[in-house]
Amino acid sequence: MTSATVTRTSKETDITVTILPENGKADISTGIGFFDHMLTALSVHSQIPMVIRCKGDTHVDAHHTVEDTGIVLGQALNKALGDKTGIARYGSAYIPMDESLAFCSLDICNRPFLVFNAEFTNPMIGAYDTCLTEEFLRAFAFNAGLTLHVNVLYGKNDHHKTEAAYKALAHALRIASTPTGAGEAFSTKGILG
Repeated sequence: MTSATVTRTSKETDITVTILPENGKADISTGIGFFDHMLTALSVHSQIPMVIRCKGDTHVDAHHTVEDTGIVLGQALNKALGDKTGIARYGSAYIPMDESLAFCSLDICNRPFLVFNAEFTNPMIGAYDTCLTEEFLRAFAFNAGLTLHVNVLYGKNDHHKTEAAYKALAHALRIASTPTGAGEAFSTKGILG
């Protein structure tokens, strides 16, 4: 994985994401506290240092900020992974968060897809709409080139369920992006996609 920076500016958001694979730390600021908390967890647990700066139209709601951050983060990861040769490609993880349990399985394969299963009790966690978890995951998966399955198996507290989902994604991503030393695509076709 190499360093990568992607900037995207629209009438709704202005976002820059930088991935620093060596000697970096998570440094996240989106204007949505709970989302910053989730992205920091994603960065720390995936061991992919990320610097994310987003100014969005949060006076409308959090939707554009969360979805567009997923787009830019996915593009930055895709860029940092290059041709995706020499990595494990597949990763899966179960992550508990108190009474909640989430599972993520992913394939870094250039065939974007999302399967997401979770039920939330409350519409909001702070200024973060619980329904935006799926929007973030979809934008991230489609722009990073991931086949992504995330399932929150059970739980009562929406904060815990959401955090377990982000951390499960992080751990699966860490496993899938691990270098194998092979120097070629991990595919019988010889290419990914």
